[in-house]
Amino acid sequence: MMNSKKIVLVTGGAGFIGSHICDYLLERDFKVICMDNLITGSLRNIEHIKTGDFEFINHNITEEITVNCNIDYVFHFASPASPIDYLQLPIQTLKVGALGTHNVLGLTKAKRAKMILASTSEVYGDPKVHPQTEEYWGNVNPVGPRGVYDEAKRFAEAITMAYYRQQGVDTHIVRIFNTYGPRMRKNDGRAIPAFISQALENKDITVFGSGKQTRSFCYVSDLIEGIFRLINSNYHYPVNIGNPDEMTILELAEKIKNFCNSKSNIVYHDLPIDDPLVRRPDITKAKTILNWEPKINFNEGIKKTIEWFK
Repeated sequence: MMNSKKIVLVTGGAGFIGSHICDYLLERDFKVICMDNLITGSLRNIEHIKTGDFEFINHNITEEITVNCNIDYVFHFASPASPIDYLQLPIQTLKVGALGTHNVLGLTKAKRAKMILASTSEVYGDPKVHPQTEEYWGNVNPVGPRGVYDEAKRFAEAITMAYYRQQGVDTHIVRIFNTYGPRMRKNDGRAIPAFISQALENKDITVFGSGKQTRSFCYVSDLIEGIFRLINSNYHYPVNIGNPDEMTILELAEKIKNFCNSKSNIVYHDLPIDDPLVRRPDITKAKTILNWEPKINFNEGIKKTIEWFK
């Protein structure tokens, strides 16, 4: 008898968000092919998966992708995604956004699959519009150090829309705002893992700039529910998925210090080049098109994350 389970390819599936997507899909009875070259992902993120419906392929998607079975869905999440990663891996970041996305789209077309591109709130750059709606074109410095990530994702969005418009490929684009939860890398340069690991060790908590810059943090399980709804929708333009609750980086540091019962001091370092001063999603589209909004409040999510880091 034919196996009727739907088959999903997750690129970047051994990463922070990618591994949670693999878990989510396996729980819903999909067969999952996880593809990752482990440049920033880790086998630790998927070592708990013990099912015959899961396959790991170590492959760099900037090279040709060959999969010998039917594929129903593609979740394209392969990319360095933290400032430390894309500043250390600028050419790889640009290549996976351009060549990698091109290869993934070619595979999606050949397999007649549905595909979702993991884009980012970084396409808005240091925004002049607040909160950010999907119609905002952004304020990006293409030649600054962060430009490699911003422009890789902006190109990935453009080629994804070209395949949708010209080739009729069933594509979707999620613009992900700051996400947190278990399996973040301790030293990936993002505020939450940095602050938690510093607080748990009673080391100085390093805040960049004045700490007045704002971010909005979405717990990973909320994000993935939104992504799954988007790939199953009939909407093909970008959709913001994130939590609109906004806080300053200093507030974030103080909350984490308190939740960790930490004796750390908060110290200030210079703000990195082109670091955005504000970041908050307008989620009207997600609410109206996907009937989605985040359910896990920050205090609940951060406690779970701290427990995992312990």
